[in-house]
Formats: sequence, structure tokens, C-alpha cells
Amino acid sequence: MKHISRQSPALTIHAGKKALEHLRQHGLQAKDIAIIPAAAGGPKGLILQSLDQWLFGTWLAAAPRERTLIGSSIGAWRMAAASHADPVAAFQRLGDLYCEQRYPENPSAKYVTDACLQLLDDFLGGHEQEIVSQPNHRLHLLAVRGLGLLKSPKSSAAAKAGFAAATLANMGSRAKLAKHMERVVIGDTRDPLFWLKAKFDNFETHFASLNAGNLKPALLASGTLPLIMEPVRDIPDAPAGTYWDGGIIDYHLALPYSRVASAVDGGLVLYPHFTDHIVPGWLDKPIPWRRASLGHNRDWLDNVIMVAPSRAFLKTLSLGKLPDRKDFFYYGTNHDFRIQNWRIAIYESERLRDEFAAFAENPDLSRVIAL
Repeated sequence: MKHISRQSPALTIHAGKKALEHLRQHGLQAKDIAIIPAAAGGPKGLILQSLDQWLFGTWLAAAPRERTLIGSSIGAWRMAAASHADPVAAFQRLGDLYCEQRYPENPSAKYVTDACLQLLDDFLGGHEQEIVSQPNHRLHLLAVRGLGLLKSPKSSAAAKAGFAAATLANMGSRAKLAKHMERVVIGDTRDPLFWLKAKFDNFETHFASLNAGNLKPALLASGTLPLIMEPVRDIPDAPAGTYWDGGIIDYHLALPYSRVASAVDGGLVLYPHFTDHIVPGWLDKPIPWRRASLGHNRDWLDNVIMVAPSRAFLKTLSLGKLPDRKDFFYYGTNHDFRIQNWRIAIYESERLRDEFAAFAENPDLSRVIAL
């Protein structure tokens, strides 16, 4: 394999046109960051651990202000870690617990669900109230509620039929997918969230109050993989129904961020991501023309600064890629080998942290790629 120089940039930096103009005029200051999105993607989120710890433990913490943190699936779990009183320790605990997952061959949906419940117990235990009442962060968790065949499937076969129908509908358009599921945002009621509450796509969106009592089931629902886990039913203080992974609708969170671009207190969106593009929904992954920057809503990203691992960085990792869910199958029951390689990737993520810290201190605009 060709050797990749450690001098190659580990980080790519992308910016929308308004964000780039802001960088030219004002540089990059933590006080201007209003929103932080966090994508679904399972183990891929591990690569952001060191960057997350520095962002929430040092850089953003030094410029406290009200900020919207919004995520789906592993992104929701990451933003819950960010909302701890000690986010550095919380990200470390989440990373350790996520790496240490061990499954037998062909685990049942109940087995996987129970394992994730235990993970969340160990991650959250005793910190629920501090998370939902964090003085500056406004945490929002995305989940999907089923409609039609997915409203209340009585068996795994019924759920399979419902998701097959949803997948076929999505091949036609995301508007057709909206007939099979709807978005539920379970979040902090202190946040007016005007930019998200005004209608912006074909999905019906419900807003529910996040509290210490429903934090765990909301996080579980946001990360509930269809058919691999049991669905979550009837989250307290949220609309009654059957819930699955928020990434099905909002995989990389292609949301109307530009609605806050004119805010007097900055209005920038900082998006730590694990890839260099934004795919709207999980079912859009095999449809390349669905990328957010190619659609008619590309202006949504005008005020976004997105940072992600470079291809050169990825080639230095085990198997030349990020940790991902397929690793559970690739390594099988050789859990120790998988865990070792995932931990190496987390260690290597310090390079992402260091490059972003240097950019924040002295932005080199020649590195910025148009988003």
C-alpha cells in the first residue's frame, strides 16, 4: 500500500458562501456559532471524539452562549454527551462504551435492543437532569414515527413489508417517503427553534418536550435501526406511535440552516462531519443526485462550515476507512481485534482536533472548499 505522508492534511474544511464571507471579514470565533448538527452513521461518529472533546470542553466553552445542538442516531448520542456538565468525560465514556459492544453471531433484535439500553444506562446514569437543563445548550433529538404499514406493525415481517414499501417510495422522491413516516423532534422547549418549525419539506414534523424522564427512550428511538432492533413505542411526552432511527429521514441533517444566517449574534453553523458531503436521508445513500448541495435547497447550507476527515487521513486508518457498522460482520466474534482498531482510529482523530484548533486560531482561507 502506498505510504501516506503524515504531512497531508487530515481535515477538509468546507463553507457555504455566507460562511466564507464571514470568515473573510471576522475570522472564526466561537461566539458566532449558533447551531451544531450531528449526523447519523453509527461507529463513523467515533472519529470525531477528540474534536468533540476539544470543541465542547475548551473552544465553545470559552464563549458561552445559547446554542442549538441537534442530532440523529449516533449524532443524538454525541450531542447528549456535549450537554453533560463535563463533556470531555462524557465523550470518553460514550466512546469506550460504544467500542466495547460485543454481539454473538446473528443476534436477535431483542438482544441488540437490550445491549443498547444497557449502553445508554451506563452512559446516562445519574446525568439526565444536567443534560436536559444545560445552561447554554439546547438539545434536540430526531426520531422517525411510522405511518401506514409502519404505524404499528405487529411482527418483524410486517415491519419488513412496511420498510420495503417505504424504500420503493423513496426511490421516486422524498415527498413520497413522507407518506410512510414523519419527523419527530424531541427537544429543549427553551429554544424557539423558529428556523426548523416553519415548514421546509414534505415531512410532517412534530415537536415534543425533552425532559429527564424521556431522555433515554428518545435517545434509544433516535438510534433504533430498522429490523435490527425492536422499535420504540410511545415515548413519554411525545406523540403516541412506533419510532425508529432519526437518520432514516435526517441522515446527514440537510436542514434549512440559512434561516439563521442574518442573526445578530453570529448565525453560523459548525458541522463536524465524518464525510465531505451531505446525504438527506438514510435511504438516499445509493442515490447520488440526492446530495444536499445538488438540490434546489442548496442555499440552506450558505451559513454552514463543515469539517471532515480528508481522504488522505482515511487511508492511514485500518482498512483505509472509518469504523462503520459493517465492521461487526467483518470482524465477527473477534471483538478484541475490532475494538483495538476502533480505538486506534479514535487516537488518530487527535490530528483532526489539532488541525481544526490551528485553523480556528488563524484561518487559512486557501484551505476552504465551497460547500
